[in-house]
Amino acid sequence: MASKKQTIKPRNGGEWTEARYRSFVTSALRSASRRWPPKYAALRDALLGRKENKKTGKLAQHYRCAACTGEFVANDVQVDHIHPVVDPDIGFVSWDKYIENMYCEVVGFQILCLDCHKVKTLNEKLKRKSK
Repeated sequence: MASKKQTIKPRNGGEWTEARYRSFVTSALRSASRRWPPKYAALRDALLGRKENKKTGKLAQHYRCAACTGEFVANDVQVDHIHPVVDPDIGFVSWDKYIENMYCEVVGFQILCLDCHKVKTLNEKLKRKSK
């Protein structure tokens, strides 16, 4: 009979693995980043004004996608880090570097439509996996 692999749990009084701890901290930092003012400054910079939403016929704020230059309503854009928070070539370096990259200034953000953001994210993911 095969023995069960012993998992080392050095965090939270022996309850959490290192991976669980990292996931917890990452989640907390991402949650706080939703209130980071430079993200909203980047969104304001991409604002084109109120125009008719073609889907609903109502007035809505429209934003310019930095990649395809199309015009999109707020629900169809995302604020994106121009440089990934975790560099796909290097990987995770330290919490200090992670925090510095996550909470960058306004020049570190761009507004992308959902399709462009999906493509960029997929390319970054593939690059990470190829390492």
